[in-house]
Amino acid sequence: MLLSAALAAYAPAGAHAANQNTRYVIISENGKQTGEQVVERGDDGLTRVRFIYKDNGRGPELSEELRYAADGTMASYSVKGNSTYGAVVDERFEHKDGRAAWRSTTEKGELAVAGGAMYVPLNSSFEPVSASIAALAAAPDGKLPLLPSGTLTQRKLVEARVVNAGEERTVQLLAQTGLGLSPQFYWATTGAKPRLFAVVEPGSFTAIEAGWEANGKALAGLQHEAEQKMLAELAATLQHPLNGLTVVRNARVFDSEKAVLGKPSDVYVLRGRVTAVLPAGSPVRGAVNEIDAAGRVMLPGLFDMHGHVSRWEGGLNLAAGVTTVRDMGNDNAQLQQMLDETAAGKLLSPQIVPTGFLEGESAYSANGGFVVKSLPEARNAIDWYAEHGYPQLKIYNSFPKAILKDTVAYAHSRGMRVSGHVPAGLRAFEALDLGYDEIQHINQVMLNFLATPATETRTLERFILPADKTAALDFDSKPVKDFIARLAKQKTVIDPTLATFAFLKQRDGDMNAPFAPIAKHMPPDVQRNFHVGTMKIADDATLGRYEKSYAKMVDFVGRLHRAGVPIVAGTDELAGFTLQAELELLVQAGLTPSQALQVATRNGALYTRTSHERGSVAPGKLADLVLVDGDPTTNIADVRKVAAVITRGYLVYPHEIDQALGIAPFVAGAPRLKALAPVSSNIAAGGNGAAPKRVGMSARRHD
Repeated sequence: MLLSAALAAYAPAGAHAANQNTRYVIISENGKQTGEQVVERGDDGLTRVRFIYKDNGRGPELSEELRYAADGTMASYSVKGNSTYGAVVDERFEHKDGRAAWRSTTEKGELAVAGGAMYVPLNSSFEPVSASIAALAAAPDGKLPLLPSGTLTQRKLVEARVVNAGEERTVQLLAQTGLGLSPQFYWATTGAKPRLFAVVEPGSFTAIEAGWEANGKALAGLQHEAEQKMLAELAATLQHPLNGLTVVRNARVFDSEKAVLGKPSDVYVLRGRVTAVLPAGSPVRGAVNEIDAAGRVMLPGLFDMHGHVSRWEGGLNLAAGVTTVRDMGNDNAQLQQMLDETAAGKLLSPQIVPTGFLEGESAYSANGGFVVKSLPEARNAIDWYAEHGYPQLKIYNSFPKAILKDTVAYAHSRGMRVSGHVPAGLRAFEALDLGYDEIQHINQVMLNFLATPATETRTLERFILPADKTAALDFDSKPVKDFIARLAKQKTVIDPTLATFAFLKQRDGDMNAPFAPIAKHMPPDVQRNFHVGTMKIADDATLGRYEKSYAKMVDFVGRLHRAGVPIVAGTDELAGFTLQAELELLVQAGLTPSQALQVATRNGALYTRTSHERGSVAPGKLADLVLVDGDPTTNIADVRKVAAVITRGYLVYPHEIDQALGIAPFVAGAPRLKALAPVSSNIAAGGNGAAPKRVGMSARRHD
């Protein structure tokens, strides 16, 4: 897929002939260089690009060759290399004599093309993006046809002056729409033939022309302001305030404590909280709004227990009924801003429960949160998280083993739960010895039986080894049974993220199975990317082994549940939709649909320490309510049929969010908000109390 707002940068051949070679550096949020892209333009018209990006022990390496047509679109394109998880990248495109043809390890196609059109590679640097910037600037109608399908547009949001050793430039922030599920933002030069100057992914990295790095933070600030304005407008359009007492009539409420569906009820909502749950048809006293659920199932708001939230994915979560996301690692400043924006109603977003990310320094480090080398640094990070209200700490792959026990103990002393990956050189049972309360990802659990102290689990080996060897594991063996029993006895939580790990057995060109039920609803380019495999699967024998391993991972989660090990439902993938797939996989593992829903509601609240206000539909709790067509307690796939969501005092309609994002809605109709006539003038008394007092009258005195 395009590295988009995520990795590299470039420029088209005719855009800057005076500078034939351009180098871009990729700088993580903590200032560490994590990659580069070098663009070389030959006198023969051929542009060559070398791109590398490494973070968290993985990343793509690509070599590209391009030729441009007179209109700035690509006449030919080829790329070779490897994807983020090691899959072979080999893709070619040519546009000649009115026909466009492309072939990759994922797909092949051919089309008759009248006029110019820009091919969208499945794996690339930002060179095609830069070409699109110039081609769109020259397009008379401001539109650029895309191949295999689609149309790209862009608009300028703001300009800025940048400085490098006395040289000044004017650059512009562009928002492109037509690819993916949100706008994509690029900083470009100005003039008749603009090209890419920088890509800023707030809280993650900045890819910028070498020598101009000092301008990154200023550009990030301006981009944040521009995005914030767009997002506030989106929130104002799609969040409908619930003013006054609202009754949701005739809803079948899911009891998350008992995992059963109750009888039809009327649920009252006021100022963001549930005030009453009464039998359907009970007298209505003073409600000013009603929503007729018409027998729909009402779920408590769902929890995604493994997100890495961004500003533009909140709508996807809400449309899927996810009203709370536990963030499992982010840029700290970025996350604090999102928390503030959500609380102020300026961001279309679920509520966020933050987890503090703590990593150690190494060549394989992830670069979010705090990266530390010593126990005092770890304690300082924990103090920062505790003082900012984080209920949990997440420890990552490169964290130093020597200080792990004391770090966990200190986090516990500050009242925080501790979870994470298992640091390199350790196995899951040792993490339990050192005090872990929770383990993230099914592969980290499987490595307990497959890794040795010498296994380098910070590289792709942490994916390859479970994919290759889980098939041969004997789950009825004593070591496996003893480990499961220990997890159950200690009530260690497992966050398996099964849907995310379906990539382990996806062959390039095949549909990624968790997204098959939603693919036809997605924009064409998103559908196309669902077929891009990321694991290197050499042959049918390897595929068969990986498929068997994945099936056993699913089975293992069922064994955990039956043994009494707490499970939570998390994703670490495409917002909203992946949680729905995760619940299907829990059912495949042996849970009933109602038990899977219980995991995504009651367990979510329990292990975010929010049970006092979330996880069930009850008076006094937050009105995080989800109305669903069909009955997901008998057919878990019906969880995709979300008709309406109430959260944070707003009513949101998934079909409106879907339409705004270019998604075909999953429900045809939705229950509407209806104003009710006042029952009595006494329901809402006036505010002219001073006038009666002037003549010695007061209706409110009772002495």
